[in-house]
Amino acid sequence: MADTRNFVLRDVDGTEHGVFTGKQPRQAALKAANRGKGTKSKPDIIRLRERGTKKIHVFKAWKQVVAAPKNKPEWMPDKISKPFVKKEKIETIE
Repeated sequence: MADTRNFVLRDVDGTEHGVFTGKQPRQAALKAANRGKGTKSKPDIIRLRERGTKKIHVFKAWKQVVAAPKNKPEWMPDKISKPFVKKEKIETIE
């Protein structure tokens, strides 16, 4: 079983806030994208630094309102927000 990793949301100026966990950087980016306000035509840029490393994973992120799956539980609404991310690059902090 792979351990979960912690990723810190990082602004362009270097301030860090918000921790997202996941086995892969993409999983943490999807969680961060679901809180953002990006659209497909104007995506947000998400920068996640893995704790304990100097790597910053940069993603373009947006969310869309889509129909819920057919096998949804009865408490789930008919329309849900679905996050999308696309990895742009990996940066390294000096």
